[in-house]
Amino acid sequence: MRDLFSLDRQFEALDLPDADVSILHQIEMPLSYPEMLRRLIDDTKWRQEQVRVYGKVHDQPRLVALYADKGKTYDYSGISLHPLPWTDLLREIKRRVEDCTDATFNAVFLNLYRDHNDSMGFHSDNEKELGKNPIIASVTFGATRTFVMKHKFAKEIPPVKIPLEAGTVLLMKGSTQHNWKHGINKQTRPCGPRVNLTFRTLLS
Repeated sequence: MRDLFSLDRQFEALDLPDADVSILHQIEMPLSYPEMLRRLIDDTKWRQEQVRVYGKVHDQPRLVALYADKGKTYDYSGISLHPLPWTDLLREIKRRVEDCTDATFNAVFLNLYRDHNDSMGFHSDNEKELGKNPIIASVTFGATRTFVMKHKFAKEIPPVKIPLEAGTVLLMKGSTQHNWKHGINKQTRPCGPRVNLTFRTLLS
């Protein structure tokens, strides 16, 4: 009998100009997707970071965490994160993501969207620590949220909306971060929690 959690390892390329983006709809995991979500929520040392917008300090509308190889740091949006050491579960997820993407990573940035009110503003993963053309592998567990991509320069291109279900891997590489920004909007329809893991390579 075919294992439910090893259904498909073929990435589907998305037809986006000035980008290299592909999606894998179900990645093999050591536990069921609901159990993966529970473990990640319970075992991750989440942080509530703050950002300054127009002179005012606000809580980020989500919780975050960074795990990475020793000696790595990551700065974004005026926030400096010092990573925690890898857990056994995160190492196993990393191994499986590396296996299906043919890439290697030394860090994972985690986001916890607690409900439909949590979100992520539009941005590009273009920090200097990531290098010129970073490879970003994004893995989802929990509620389906819509990942929105907007071209930075070609305003005539409409936003691209990609529903990311549990077990989905979204792979961005090449010139994607130069030409596109991405985010996750709040939504009116209530939903449960979602954990997103973005595997990346920090050069610092």
